[in-house]
Amino acid sequence: MTAAPGDADAPADDDGLAVVSADGHRFRLLVRRPAAPVAALLWLPALGVAAKHYLPLAEALSARGVAVFVHEWRGHGSSDVRAGRDRDWGYRSLLEDDLPAALAALRAACSDLPRIVGGHSLGSQLATCLLARSPDAAQRLWLVAGGAPYWRTFPGPRGWLLPLAYRFAPWLADRRGHLPGRTIGFGGREARGVIRDWARSGLSGRYAAAGMAIDLESALRGVRVAVDAVRMADDWLVPPGSLDWLLGKLQPTAVRHTVLDAARLGVRADHFAWMRRPDAVADALAAGLQPA
Repeated sequence: MTAAPGDADAPADDDGLAVVSADGHRFRLLVRRPAAPVAALLWLPALGVAAKHYLPLAEALSARGVAVFVHEWRGHGSSDVRAGRDRDWGYRSLLEDDLPAALAALRAACSDLPRIVGGHSLGSQLATCLLARSPDAAQRLWLVAGGAPYWRTFPGPRGWLLPLAYRFAPWLADRRGHLPGRTIGFGGREARGVIRDWARSGLSGRYAAAGMAIDLESALRGVRVAVDAVRMADDWLVPPGSLDWLLGKLQPTAVRHTVLDAARLGVRADHFAWMRRPDAVADALAAGLQPA
């Protein structure tokens, strides 16, 4: 059965929750729901990462009382489209079509629970932009290994080289019809519009989406929720300044900032290894839900 946005009787099972976006795009939310949840989380993956790779995190959070709905990015995993010369989209489609549909499905399934939006890497950025566009989407924001890609927040030679990458990636995507992420070792098969929007934020430090009427930068200043941010100690893709730049766009009511090292994680404290052993991340996030 396919659940259109707002369907109150949408089923959740081991295969997830079927969702249809406003423009007809179909995908599934992966769901892990405890018997007595205390909150519901819409979780957004990193660029090019399919939802299924977050099932260990979803199960760890479910064991800690959180109902988890893992989003699937357009073009990946259960999504019924793939990027190509004849199929393109950008942040506008993700923020105006797909994420509202996913959020509506979560609300229908867990209408009585406090809501959280959060994500990993690009997912953390677009979770923040979702709150800018829809302030009532959630009461809490979770950021894991996430921060702005603005090149000036990256120290040393890597920061100096990033503007070249932010110009090369859109050029390559335009030339090939999509970004061949698996070939170049960054992302997956990504739509040209997504890469253009991502590169623009990396070059300018500002968020904007081609075709969106809303001024995201102004709207971000209106985001007033509690934030839990988890950074990995050796994550060169999210140096401290990157996270600080993203948080600096908001007016959070409170910020809990946790830095996890390899000893606490049980794996390398980098951008992706924690996904295999997410218990320390789940502990850090769930701690913010406990009474003070």
